[in-house]
Amino acid sequence: MTVTGEALPRRTFRITRGDLVRYAAASGDHNPIHWSDSRAAAVGLPGVIAHGMLSMGLVATAVTDWAGEGAAVSEYSTRFSRPVLVPDTDEGVTLTVDGKVVELRPDGTLRVDLTVSCGGSKVLARTRALLVPGGAAHT
Repeated sequence: MTVTGEALPRRTFRITRGDLVRYAAASGDHNPIHWSDSRAAAVGLPGVIAHGMLSMGLVATAVTDWAGEGAAVSEYSTRFSRPVLVPDTDEGVTLTVDGKVVELRPDGTLRVDLTVSCGGSKVLARTRALLVPGGAAHT
């Protein structure tokens, strides 16, 4: 049974330049700031950055994996506070997701607040999800 204050297990996701290329193909977002160091620098970025929606999607994956089969995210919001810089290495970069249940509502929905960081810096702010539980309990 879920309780207020319950922490979600920490999830980490590795993001590489290859992931950015695959995400660009799937999403149709081929902006060169997601693959070209020179183009990223030309617009004032310190390097190639991950797609914001890719970062958001990985966070949603952490939440839905924890919530279990049949659960649904009915609301999800965040603010981009810092870009996720992806170096041109095989290791890429690690996105870390931590969360906590902050509210259990009488209708059974619950609100989860999330902290998303990369390299020790918060990259998403005010990240929260409202979940409608499904038939299976989280693990």
